[in-house]
Amino acid sequence: MKRLAKVVAGSGVLVLCFGALAYATGARINTTRSIPVGLYWTTTKPVERGAYVVVCPPQKEVFDEAVRRDYLGAGMCPGDYGYMMKRILAAKGDLVSVDSDGVQVNGKVLPMSIPLDADGAGRPMPHFRVDQYRLSGDEFLLMGDVTANSFDGRYYGLIGRSQIVSVIRPVITW
Repeated sequence: MKRLAKVVAGSGVLVLCFGALAYATGARINTTRSIPVGLYWTTTKPVERGAYVVVCPPQKEVFDEAVRRDYLGAGMCPGDYGYMMKRILAAKGDLVSVDSDGVQVNGKVLPMSIPLDADGAGRPMPHFRVDQYRLSGDEFLLMGDVTANSFDGRYYGLIGRSQIVSVIRPVITW
């Protein structure tokens, strides 16, 4: 029995070391439904429309509430927020509108973008509203692109370039 315990403990240490090495070299795992679930790798690609990104949310009440409601985990970002992974769906020069009918980018309504009035527990959702706003070079609209109930820009608004930690590319998703 002691031998089995040593083998299990040793295996756990190896898995932990491998995970730390993978993270240090750029591996990121997404387990949420905001973007496809899977393994991603950090890149040096530019921060631009269409890119998947890792974000440290800014310290704002909307993110404090997101942590309290478990939309966002605790983590190493300022405010003790966890990282978020989202897709950039609007960037420099894009014209953005967000209202109860959904999110429009350059006059086109994005799929799955109608803001929910309440979350699954019946609590009212915050709503970001803007009408025909042209994004500057350091503003981005981040959205989930695989589900209609992602906690994204419909609720917390625009994100500044300084909040984007890295661009990631999918390696294996499901």
